[in-house]
Amino acid sequence: EEKAKSYGPIASGALFGAGWWFWVDAVVCTSHKIPFDQYIPGIVATVALVMINCIRRDDLQDYDPFDDGGFCRSRFWLFLSYVVSFGSVVGAVWVLMQHYAMNSDVAGEVWPGVAGVFQVSCILASGLLFFISRTPADGSGGGYEVF
Repeated sequence: EEKAKSYGPIASGALFGAGWWFWVDAVVCTSHKIPFDQYIPGIVATVALVMINCIRRDDLQDYDPFDDGGFCRSRFWLFLSYVVSFGSVVGAVWVLMQHYAMNSDVAGEVWPGVAGVFQVSCILASGLLFFISRTPADGSGGGYEVF
């Protein structure tokens, strides 16, 4: 468990970097200009990564009936961040299908669409790995908590 806590953030950062590296490679190596709407799933996935890691794991595990709804707020925020993250996956698959798989104008160049799906998958895996591997907060500010 200690190795997971120490190597988890490193692996998470490597996954995040690999995700954006896939996208940068696709943008640089393609012969046509990629419109901005194809960048949106990666940006939304990055926002979802931040949203997932804004809450402490302790807030999800401890239930206090006299807590003024903190337990429900944390669970709702996590649910909302998962909705945003799966929306980015749907957006990346939509970009792949609409702009590359079914478009005869860019025949043979599907790498930007595939790279977008790889990008979003790596970013979301990075966010979940970091959320799981970080140290639970003990109330002293050492657990990367924001709220």
